[in-house]
Amino acid sequence: MMKIDDDESGSKAEIDTLTAAFFRAVSFGDGETPPYANLYDIFIESGQIIKNSSSSPEIYTVRQFIEPRQRIVESGELKSFRESETAEITEIFGNVPHRLSVYEKLGLSTGAMIEGRGVISIQFIATPTGWKISAMAWDDERPGLTIPERYG
Repeated sequence: MMKIDDDESGSKAEIDTLTAAFFRAVSFGDGETPPYANLYDIFIESGQIIKNSSSSPEIYTVRQFIEPRQRIVESGELKSFRESETAEITEIFGNVPHRLSVYEKLGLSTGAMIEGRGVISIQFIATPTGWKISAMAWDDERPGLTIPERYG
């Protein structure tokens, strides 16, 4: 199998930066306001965010992803949430990079801890204003589904 990797232009560093910006945009501590609005700058206008960790995928636009999360933060139900990348595999072919991002999440919601790991598949595109995320889909680890060792 051939690995696709074209990084002569510094694209990988830009993809790393954009991915880190995504994780910062969905993370916040107790008493902080999550910077969800930053997601509008990270995604293309018609970008999709897909949670696929149950029997049916939940498919959102950026606005549809942000609004319910903002409401549960404002209601006090979600106190804190941190998600961070722990490993990644990035492949770049010209203007279409793809990244498999292993993540860990930790948070506090209505007195219960949120904890887990999973993998996000992220698709990027080059635009006249720089790299943007066009789509992402993720699944969480659970009994019977563990992150393969090759992901780090």
